[in-house]
Amino acid sequence: MKITIEKIAANEEDEVIVRCHHLNPKVMRAIAALEAQNTMLTAFDGEDIIRISPENVLYIESVDKQTFLYCQNKVYGSKSRLHELEDILKRCDFFRASKSLLVNLGMVQSFAPAVAGRFEAVMKNGEKVIITRHYVNELKKLLNI
Repeated sequence: MKITIEKIAANEEDEVIVRCHHLNPKVMRAIAALEAQNTMLTAFDGEDIIRISPENVLYIESVDKQTFLYCQNKVYGSKSRLHELEDILKRCDFFRASKSLLVNLGMVQSFAPAVAGRFEAVMKNGEKVIITRHYVNELKKLLNI
């Protein structure tokens, strides 16, 4: 694959052109990564409404019909349901880890097998989350293990 980068004037809009014989999985992943750059999540910090880039979210959890976005040092609320966020983030690096948890694979420091066929993910901030055994096989496919 050949990559060409052209510097443009400051008043011109950034543009990505994909030239290929056919859309293979590698090209599709590159396109998805570029499209994910424009995705923003709406969250709540008390009464304040803020926008968060998905790359800054460690994981998203649903607890008692409420959804929370866990970032490096802070937790934000969301009015979106977990399945809605999963749809929004399907092109980003998020993985369904349990019925109530989405994990940002880009923020995982390490994985380790846990009890009863589950896996444990250690996030970059040191927090640990559990991947239930129902989702372990999909995780292994994503990690090529």
